[in-house]
Amino acid sequence: MIKSITAEGGYLKITDDFGQSHYVSLANALKAADIPSLTYAQVQAITALANLTAVLIRTLIDRQVLDESFLENDDYDLDAIITSIEQMGGAYHEPDISVG
Repeated sequence: MIKSITAEGGYLKITDDFGQSHYVSLANALKAADIPSLTYAQVQAITALANLTAVLIRTLIDRQVLDESFLENDDYDLDAIITSIEQMGGAYHEPDISVG
């Protein structure tokens, strides 16, 4: 019987009741053919979602529901969120929410 399964450096470590461990490569388990490719429309949808997030944040700040450091324990600031939105293809200051 399997006692535990943990991840270690690209492998699944499977330990049985007798303390014997076996390693299974994640690369062998996850083949590229098993993971669907993103289509152009899906990438556009991700960009639109990032832009919708920008619109929501800007609206809530404008209505004074949020300030510029609104996440728990000030873990992130607005500049970090803007950077993330832009890295996803979005635009914080001039967002386009259309999906093409």
